[in-house]
Amino acid sequence: MGLFDKLRNEFIDIIEWTDTSSDTIVWKFPRYQNEIKQNAKLTVRESQVAVFMNEGKIADVFTAGMHTLNTQNLPILATLQGWKYGFNSPYKADIFFVSLRQFTNQKWGTRNPVMLRDAEFGPLRVRAFGSYAFKVKDAAEFIKDIAATNPEFTVDGINEQLRNLAVSRGMDAIAEAKIPVLDLAANYDEVSTIITDKIRPEFNELGLELTKFLIENISLPPEVEAALDKRSSMGIVGNLGAYAQFQAANAMEKSAENPGSGGLAGAGLGLGMGAAMMGQMGNVFQQTQFNPISGQSGTGAAPAAGAVPPPLPSAVSFFVAVNGQQAGPFDQAQLQQLAASGQFNGNSLVWKAGMAAWAAASSVPELAPILATVPPPLP
Repeated sequence: MGLFDKLRNEFIDIIEWTDTSSDTIVWKFPRYQNEIKQNAKLTVRESQVAVFMNEGKIADVFTAGMHTLNTQNLPILATLQGWKYGFNSPYKADIFFVSLRQFTNQKWGTRNPVMLRDAEFGPLRVRAFGSYAFKVKDAAEFIKDIAATNPEFTVDGINEQLRNLAVSRGMDAIAEAKIPVLDLAANYDEVSTIITDKIRPEFNELGLELTKFLIENISLPPEVEAALDKRSSMGIVGNLGAYAQFQAANAMEKSAENPGSGGLAGAGLGLGMGAAMMGQMGNVFQQTQFNPISGQSGTGAAPAAGAVPPPLPSAVSFFVAVNGQQAGPFDQAQLQQLAASGQFNGNSLVWKAGMAAWAAASSVPELAPILATVPPPLP
């Protein structure tokens, strides 16, 4: 810097900041060797404060208005420098302008899905994103803890930290709220309020104020959303039989309107397709039957009216005269055992329901297979 530049900076006595950006939080006023002329004019606009820093220590903070810089309105700086009786020469100090405007539309979101436990669906992975707004609440605290001596500090310098804070505390608040996943969309405002109350104190520790926190969307993995879509579709369809009839009617109408489909022939084809569709749906929603062979329940076609099979025939039982006493009734398996033990033969008297009187077993055709297995008497 030449001599002319030095002299020009020495005689500049208006200190101000016209912020033309939308993301600058702190801006240091440039001065030659940080020298500020006595009785210089400091202009602080609305939504700004000016922080004076001397030898690394914050000396004074000026709010909106025009200020004349002298020992009368710089008591702390004068005390630090030992200027108790005034001074007329330039003095060295850093002047930082801090914007108090709201920095809106700051995005936050989960980089990876977060695991939550839902009362209805069990463990789920969810993603969430939204926006928030903040502003500087305590300029001196913000400069000491965050901006330090940077000549220019923008939103990008702290946005990553604030975003991580919002995601970490926000998802923790969503989990603690224990709101069902399907009800989160109806409670975005309530959840946003919970998250705001949870993370506002941590913003205050940085000299910031969280003014707005919004949830734009909480989403599930694509495969879970696809399953929910199918479930919703089934609920919307409702009566599947009526839906199939409606589809068949539409097919008939479109076939009749399309000359290339064969007119009435196409309509008949659509009717047949509709009937087939209804038949298939009827097979899908068939009644559950019990399988006596496997002992398990399964699905089988519901029997049509008039096609119900007759009841299973009951086993035929006979009474047998043994030693002059009536015994039984015995089914064929039991008679087989009696024959094998020699207690039943062709001369044994038997009777069953429907017979007029007792008869020899050899005269009953139904017992012939049993008697055929009985060996003849020993010679």
